[in-house]
Amino acid sequence: MHVDVPEGKNPIEYVWGEMVPGIGPAAANFSLAVYSHTTLGLREFEAARLRTAQINGCLFCLDWRTERDGLKVEEGFADAVLQWRTTDAFDDRTRLAAEYAERYALDHHGLDEEFWGRMTANFGQAEIVELTMSLGSWLAFGRLNHVLGLDAMCVLPGH
Repeated sequence: MHVDVPEGKNPIEYVWGEMVPGIGPAAANFSLAVYSHTTLGLREFEAARLRTAQINGCLFCLDWRTERDGLKVEEGFADAVLQWRTTDAFDDRTRLAAEYAERYALDHHGLDEEFWGRMTANFGQAEIVELTMSLGSWLAFGRLNHVLGLDAMCVLPGH
């Protein structure tokens, strides 16, 4: 399905801001908060975000790269995320972030004690909660953008 967006309107701004004014702005604020208030390192943040984007298939999300203090992950990082199990480009936290994103999206009932043991050995509880909230945002809103066709209508700034 593709949402009908009035001519001259930005699809994201229209759907997220005007179409459902009681929900959209709150959703947008939550989505923005994930980026502006994160305490996670850029590599683990992007590994989790990109793995979620890969699973969702959101074109906009796949093309996006989070920037912090003028830095972005290196070229080829998304390919490493696809190979999170075997890549030598990741430390334990980055690999776990990609794994958690995948398992959260595809098999959240399968998150077992062995997994949580590895997570708690590498992340504090607040970091795990933050990462989980971020995953929820990316899963929900990336799928919204893809299912409603917004990801195909939007162009990233600078593209």
